[in-house]
Amino acid sequence: MTQLVSDEELTPALEIKALVERSRAAQAQIENYTQEQVDALIRAMVWAVAKPGVAEKIAQFTVDETQLGNYDGKFLKISRKTRATLMDIIDDKSVGILEEDKERNIIKIAKPVGVIGALAPSTNPEATPVIKAIHAVKGRNSIIVAPHPRAKLTNKMICDLMREAIVAMGAPADLVIGIDTPSLEKTNELMKQCDRILATGGGAMVTAAYSSGTPALGVGVGNAVITVDETADLDDAAEKIRISKTLDLAASCSSDNSVVLVDKIYDQMVSKLEGKGGYVVNAAEKDKLQHTIWHDGHLNTAIVAQPATKIAEMAGIDLPEGKTFFIVPETGYGPDHPFSGEKLSVVMALYRVKDIDEAILKTNQIQSYQGQGHSCGIYSNSDENILKLANATKTSRVMVNQPQAASNSGNLWNGMRQTFSLGCGSWGGNGTNNNISWRDLINETWVSKPLAVTKVIPSDEDLFGKDIIEKFAKAG
Repeated sequence: MTQLVSDEELTPALEIKALVERSRAAQAQIENYTQEQVDALIRAMVWAVAKPGVAEKIAQFTVDETQLGNYDGKFLKISRKTRATLMDIIDDKSVGILEEDKERNIIKIAKPVGVIGALAPSTNPEATPVIKAIHAVKGRNSIIVAPHPRAKLTNKMICDLMREAIVAMGAPADLVIGIDTPSLEKTNELMKQCDRILATGGGAMVTAAYSSGTPALGVGVGNAVITVDETADLDDAAEKIRISKTLDLAASCSSDNSVVLVDKIYDQMVSKLEGKGGYVVNAAEKDKLQHTIWHDGHLNTAIVAQPATKIAEMAGIDLPEGKTFFIVPETGYGPDHPFSGEKLSVVMALYRVKDIDEAILKTNQIQSYQGQGHSCGIYSNSDENILKLANATKTSRVMVNQPQAASNSGNLWNGMRQTFSLGCGSWGGNGTNNNISWRDLINETWVSKPLAVTKVIPSDEDLFGKDIIEKFAKAG
């Protein structure tokens, strides 16, 4: 006689095994979908969560559950970011032949990976599951989303809405599955049992993803450093820094963590930042703020994505009315200067440098501590300075005259791929520099046909050059 096992009695391994089996069965049903069927699915998935009335409900629910960020930021992400991501990929060809390289006589064919295991952070739990899900389904994959426990109800709401939309389109609901009662053990099991991991979250979780034995796409630590040079439009720069620093109360890892001002415009720019709601702390307030933001060397989660007024109250700082972010003068970097690191709060470090060369040096010093490979930015009207910074920094993205947090993952005013997963290359311990999209979630078969004319290896003189040949001939 077969003994029935309740959900409560399932081990994490068995529970995830059952979810993966369901997910794999659903994926098999769309493996041969046409491009039109795939695109109809992802349109329906986004509409289900972003349509008027629903987006507002999700935004408020997310704030209520997580107590992170604010309604305006959450609404922008679920309503606008999801639409922008859909727009970004909807016309991409992701089924069948992707490319034909006539010169090399190679055809590239898209194939699904299978089951994507996705990690969703508590700081962006509203749009992350949607964006990861449509990238997965665009590649004819299924997806299982492991949320942060702090956002499990938000994740369930969003996944359920997408599942209903998928069923309405005649496809299996299990193309999208959320883990309703998340735990570290279940997340680790998902990473072991899925076909590819898409990890967005804390450093420990990304490290675990890379250690799982499953091919993983992870992201590095964010700690964006923004330079303002003497050629910049200072009013524009101040407003965009404000936007980036306060968007969703700095829940994004792309929020401006340090701003570097060249000497010529330092005083003027500080005044403009103050006019935009920045509050420059004095030495005593800096000490109070430091002891509030970090406890025993670790970021105090109670300050993450909270209003400036709440942080000021916790720190015992008398914050003037109308001030929405803190500006902390700093000179050093590294563990002894924690303000040089990622803060996930409406707090930014401020540095004064002589010129663009010192700004580049300071950027590299700060990001050698945290954030190397992620992103930096510059407000400048000098192409020479922009390219000098881009060439000399160890970064995957340089955002020019744009609010960092709203831009480096793609926005309507730039050509960056829309995503919430930012690869940081070898600098950040990642396998890719990409703004990760559906193209990273497929396999590609290369079909190679013989060339019309076989290639011929040129003469040694043409291939190596006369100088090289003579140099080594003399060396004997």
